[in-house]
Formats: sequence, C-alpha cells, structure tokens
Amino acid sequence: MITSSPATSSPDLPRQVLVVEDDPDIASLISMHLGDNGFEVQVENRGDTGLEAFKEGAFDLVVLDLMLPNMDGLTLCREMRTGNGYIPILMLTAKSTELDRVLGLEMGADDYLTKPFSLPELIARVKALLRRVDALSAKQSEPKAVQIIKKSGLTIDVEKRQVVVEGQEMDLTAREFDLLLHLASHPGRVYSRIQLLDQVWGYSYEGYEHTVNTHINRLRGKIEKDPAKPIYVQTVWGVGYKFAQ
Repeated sequence: MITSSPATSSPDLPRQVLVVEDDPDIASLISMHLGDNGFEVQVENRGDTGLEAFKEGAFDLVVLDLMLPNMDGLTLCREMRTGNGYIPILMLTAKSTELDRVLGLEMGADDYLTKPFSLPELIARVKALLRRVDALSAKQSEPKAVQIIKKSGLTIDVEKRQVVVEGQEMDLTAREFDLLLHLASHPGRVYSRIQLLDQVWGYSYEGYEHTVNTHINRLRGKIEKDPAKPIYVQTVWGVGYKFAQ
C-alpha cells in the first residue's frame, strides 16, 4: 500500500507540488509559473517515476497528465488513491470527450483541465484545490455539528464521510461526497451551477458548468434508484439543483 501523506506545510513554507508531464515544454511552463506563485515543484516525465516520487515525497498537490509513458495517468491516479492520506489531484488531458473526463474523476482526480489551457487558469485551479483542502482541515478542527443527515433511505455520516442508501454503502469520490453534503446540508435551497462551482469546487468560472453537470449525473447514478427520476438531488429547470426537503 502507498503510504505517502500530505506535506505538513506551514504558512511560512511553500506548498509542494508534483508535476507528472511528459511534454518538456509544458512541464517547464507549469513549473515556472507555479514557482513564480510561490510553490516548490518537482517534475517527473514518466508515470512510473512519478509514482516513485509520490511514494517518497510529501506533496500538497499533484498535477498529472493523462497520457504518460510507462504508466498512464489513469493508472497512476488510481495508485495514488490507494494510500491513507488525501492529496488533491489536478488531471491534464489532451482528450476532450466526456468519457475521458469521467474516467479521470472515477480514478480519483479532483479536477481536470483540457489542453490547451491557460496557465493563469491552471494556477487558479491549483489554489482553489488547496483552499478546499485547508477549509476541510479547518472544519475538522471545529466543534462537531450535525454528523448524521437522513432522508428517505439515504444516510450521510459526515464524520466518516460515508453515504448509505437502503442499507448499501455507496462508493463516492471525495468531490461527489462534498457536492452531496453541501446540497443535503441545505435541503430545499436551490443552487445554480456557478454557485456550486464556487462553494464546492472553490472557483466560479463561467463556461465550466459542465463540470457540475458531470458530477451531478455521476452522483445520481450512484444514489438514486432511478437517475432519470431523482428523489434526492433534484433539478430546478432554468436555475440549478437542490436537495429534496
């Protein structure tokens, strides 16, 4: 089992980022811009060496290309998710089909960017993922509030990050859980896709609403008896989504 754990960065220490990218020009640009924004970066250009670096290092975030020699990005992402620690993964892909994006999310990626992408957007995504991790850490240190949410056969155990539907535990990704928890914590409240991007993902780029749509569809496929007629996560046409009251 992989035992890599997140770096214990303090406010005075730069965040550690592992970049696994086989295109030297792209890797150099990413490394340079991350460095200019105060990050310390290690670059690996193969999947197998990226995995070794991940095992041996203590990183705060991974930027991972989908197409890599020796071990593809999907396999590498899955291997990184077998450890106990949680480290956000931003996947880069030259493929733009929904299937490729869904596969990356299924393997445990937290977010993705399709090439070509702008470097300012990549930096914004990196910072947003790290803010999300910091916010989760802060919440874990706060006094415990409501820990169990129940609705018509669905149970959300907040502390254990566990979802059970009709007695069966659901295998949700970290982002799917956060999305469900956010909606279920405010039953009946309608959120637009932009609001969900801002409050769950940590950024609000217009044009990326499809990210929310993909996660909602995947979430419904796991928790709804009939995803076409959802009971829990409901669509408010022309506005967004809500959790049933």
